[in-house]
Amino acid sequence: MKTSKLAEGLKGSEIIKIAGEVNALKAKGETVYNQTIGDFDSSVFPIPKALKREIVEAYENDQTNYPTANGMEELRETVSSYLANRLGLRYTKDEILISGGARPLIYALYQTVLDLEDTVLYPVPSWNNDAYTYLARNKAVVVETKAKNKFMPTVEDIEPHVQDIALLALCSPLNPTGTTFDKETLLEISNLVITENERRKKEGQKPLYVLYDQIYWQLTYGETAHYNPVELNPDIREYTIFIDGISKAFASTGVRVGWAFGPSHVINKMKALLSHIGAWAPKAEQMAVASYLSQTETVSQYLGYIKQELHYRLKKFYDGFQDLKSQGFAVHAIEPEAALYLTVQFDLIGKTTVDGEQLNSIEEVTSYLLNEAKLAVVPFYAFGASRTSNWFRLSVGTSKKEEIDTIFDLLKKALENLS
Repeated sequence: MKTSKLAEGLKGSEIIKIAGEVNALKAKGETVYNQTIGDFDSSVFPIPKALKREIVEAYENDQTNYPTANGMEELRETVSSYLANRLGLRYTKDEILISGGARPLIYALYQTVLDLEDTVLYPVPSWNNDAYTYLARNKAVVVETKAKNKFMPTVEDIEPHVQDIALLALCSPLNPTGTTFDKETLLEISNLVITENERRKKEGQKPLYVLYDQIYWQLTYGETAHYNPVELNPDIREYTIFIDGISKAFASTGVRVGWAFGPSHVINKMKALLSHIGAWAPKAEQMAVASYLSQTETVSQYLGYIKQELHYRLKKFYDGFQDLKSQGFAVHAIEPEAALYLTVQFDLIGKTTVDGEQLNSIEEVTSYLLNEAKLAVVPFYAFGASRTSNWFRLSVGTSKKEEIDTIFDLLKKALENLS
């Protein structure tokens, strides 16, 4: 029996497919080092204790009825102050929309600014833009980015298409790569959008909007700085809608509190759309997050802690891949800049296993790593890149420090068994 064409056409998650293989091995009693998940092991990275106390207290105070449609005023005021104090971005409470994490906000933005058959430009690899474009029944310009640019899009990638698109979907720090925009590149892209919108304004056309997903912005390491379009050129403010929240920086993926901020006429329409869906963050969590984010020193201490822990793991994995590369193995990694992710390369197509089987596809490479090294990673084709791309996402949110050396022992042995 058929369902709608929309439902029938939805693609299954490639990550879920890999998870099925992981679970099958675990069911056999095997240990698997699952670095596929863009999430945290809560036994390793629990949510901040102070936030947990605030959530419990909010429930004990019976904050359990409907929240306001655009989010509790207390939280929107707190987010407004937080953005001003930590990013220098000044948005009023009425330019902020709260939701149950980032996903409903991205969905609402697509539905709000795009008409049927409008075109979205998004780079790949990137997270889920293909799905949102499909659900909004839009067309796509897909730009495959390059390793030499840290898999971040450039103005040269975008400019040939800029007159034909209605939404430019950007993310920095980027999932799946853990890399970021440098200041010059993002400024060039911002200036391009402004120039294009000046042309459209003269011709009475709908503007080109920018989705700027910065959910990982508080997780940057070393000398890496986070930049956003509005700080670099304030003229882009009226066209830019930010996606943000607590999910990643506070290991709170299951708490489900996210926010969008941008021009009020867009935010208000997104609110109206979400009010019919009811994708609200629970009132208790909203009140808890409002109280927690106001505790400046407590928040800063936690961010210092989680950044140190994540960076240690990312650097340890990066150094491990560099060591294998120096020994002549066909691997590589891009130095980590942000988020939970390390971009790694396994150049193994054409290699032969000890059983005489040749690895002829990235799917086979992925399975070989899982079965022989017990290492689960996600190929970039799961994020829209070509199926021949030999780059992978390795996530450290579930990794234990004491296991990393074992992972590399197993990986080295698996690579030694290829010829």
